[in-house]
Amino acid sequence: MRLGELIPAPYRLFGKAVLLATLVGGSAAFAWQVQDWRYGKQFAELARLHTGTLNQLAIASVAQQRAEQDKRLTLEQRLATSEQTHYRALSDVQRNQSRLRDRLATADLRLSVLLDVTTGAGKGSVSATTATGGVVHGPTRAELDPAHAQRIIGVTDDGDRGLIALAACQAYAKEVSTPK
Repeated sequence: MRLGELIPAPYRLFGKAVLLATLVGGSAAFAWQVQDWRYGKQFAELARLHTGTLNQLAIASVAQQRAEQDKRLTLEQRLATSEQTHYRALSDVQRNQSRLRDRLATADLRLSVLLDVTTGAGKGSVSATTATGGVVHGPTRAELDPAHAQRIIGVTDDGDRGLIALAACQAYAKEVSTPK
């Protein structure tokens, strides 16, 4: 007798089903393993490409950052030079104004104004004629009181400082807004 004849038919059918399931499961597991190897290689290649792209982006970012830092440093140097120039101009003007005030205070220098000789004498203006002992050639002038002269010098000093500050602000705005 044969072995197949000794086993009842339902058990044989069940055995064939188990054998078939084992073969199908094994081949499916093998197919999954092949897919895993193939996709694993693709994922590894994608990861390598992604890493290379990230490295290139990092290098480009560092280069751009370095260029921006160089631009900023250059601008800061230009602004420092401009600031020194304007500070020098301001200190020169202040020194000159101080000398002028000192000369006015010591009566070494007198401020005078031109008089308009075309206005009539009856309107409260200063007479255009000079005193009998003076010899004045040219336009008629009147000397200012030293206190008024000091106030005028103060006003011009403030005006000079304002003009220098304005020039400094304009130079700063031009430097900052001009791309180089």
